[in-house]
Amino acid sequence: MNKEKRIEIFKRLQANNPNPTTELNFNTPFELLIAVLLSAQATDISVNKATKELFAVANTPDTMFALGADKVKEKIKTIGLFNTKAENIIKTCKILVEEYGSQIPENREALESLPGVGRKTANVVLNTAFKWPTIAVDTHIFRVANRTKLAPGKDVVAVEEKLLKVVPKEYMLDCHHWLILHGRYTCVARKPRCMSCIIEDLCEFKEKTSL
Repeated sequence: MNKEKRIEIFKRLQANNPNPTTELNFNTPFELLIAVLLSAQATDISVNKATKELFAVANTPDTMFALGADKVKEKIKTIGLFNTKAENIIKTCKILVEEYGSQIPENREALESLPGVGRKTANVVLNTAFKWPTIAVDTHIFRVANRTKLAPGKDVVAVEEKLLKVVPKEYMLDCHHWLILHGRYTCVARKPRCMSCIIEDLCEFKEKTSL
């Protein structure tokens, strides 16, 4: 895919959704961190239902740590892997309280050192909370990047590196959200909705559907 096509793709995505953001509900960087940590192998809808109850009783590192793992588990038990996630949340809160003054560090290395926080989660927090031009490649972005030939790569790291090279600078901040939403609602896994896709004529996917 050439540069001109990529520019046009992002022009259209921007025109269709000028101010994209995550579908996870949050009010602070800490709430975002917890929501993203919970979102692994879970839908945003299920996470939002759980965090609504969880954040009502604990929405800071101090109050979450004081709540304890057992009570966190009770609040998030509808989410997959809730036992492990709850333990990681408490461990993370302990570190945030003791080492970072109960603040979320605006630093990739520090974020990735927190229990349960990997590169993708760190990228989401840096992008959405701190407005860094990072791209968190999840299954949706991986699929869209490869299927359209926007930024093909054999794994999520390769796709991230390719996107960081080819996405025009003016679209970098919002690229992450546009591609996730496009993959979630249009370029879906089994049968992409090509006929209702705003970038269908630019996409280089050979097996386009009539949906």
